[in-house]
Amino acid sequence: MSETAPNRGLHFVLVHGLGHGAWCWYKVRSLMETSGNRVTCLDLKGAGIHPSHANTVLTLHDYDQPLADFLSKLPQDEKVILVGHSSGGLSLTDAIHRFAPKIHMAIYVAACMLQHGLSTDQDIKDGRPDLPNYVYEKEYKLGTNQPPTGIIMKEQFQRQLMYNLSPKEDAILASMLLRPGPMQAVGGARFVGGPDVDRVPRVYIKTMQDRVLKPEQQDAMIKRWPPSKVFALESDHSPFFSTPSELVAFLVEATSSIKCTLDCV
Repeated sequence: MSETAPNRGLHFVLVHGLGHGAWCWYKVRSLMETSGNRVTCLDLKGAGIHPSHANTVLTLHDYDQPLADFLSKLPQDEKVILVGHSSGGLSLTDAIHRFAPKIHMAIYVAACMLQHGLSTDQDIKDGRPDLPNYVYEKEYKLGTNQPPTGIIMKEQFQRQLMYNLSPKEDAILASMLLRPGPMQAVGGARFVGGPDVDRVPRVYIKTMQDRVLKPEQQDAMIKRWPPSKVFALESDHSPFFSTPSELVAFLVEATSSIKCTLDCV
């Protein structure tokens, strides 16, 4: 995990998607810090430089433990803005269910935004990438009769699917740093509705040239669980690489009402 020193800006907590880590936000963090905001970039369990391996992470609560630890240790009077990419959207929803009083807003970026997780066939259709099996390498540490415990996109498909509009150097960096993600943990995400689930404002940032979580899937999730605002980026699945300035501009715009409120207190 990496974090800036405290200052007067809003505090953003950036949550990566499957296979990525805190490292993928390096451009966004730099831009946001320059504009005076606090930024925390988290490695979920088994991601980035976290020492665990995906094969040992079997539940979403376990995968999200670094985020839960962070939120539980926040001072009583402090709130954060959560930003989640791709499967990181499930981690945001998990956090809303468990730590709503600690969250100003949840911003889903090309993310899985499902109120009840992957509970139904429709949830899976809308929220899981519809890609052929041959683009992935899968690990079955609990046996081939069980769901895969780890999954990673094969290097030869990463650029054309995840980073098709991103600079080549970022795609190369990602190919060197991606790790298998805990597929069983993410695939088993289920949420039971609670009183706080709609108390946290949600914003969705669509990625219009996305080849992983296609725009029509994003639209379906937005229709089923409408957020308070929707923005559209002409980016691939990884706007933190392909359109970082535009992404930051939307993050700032989405949180302008919070900033105004805090400045007026």
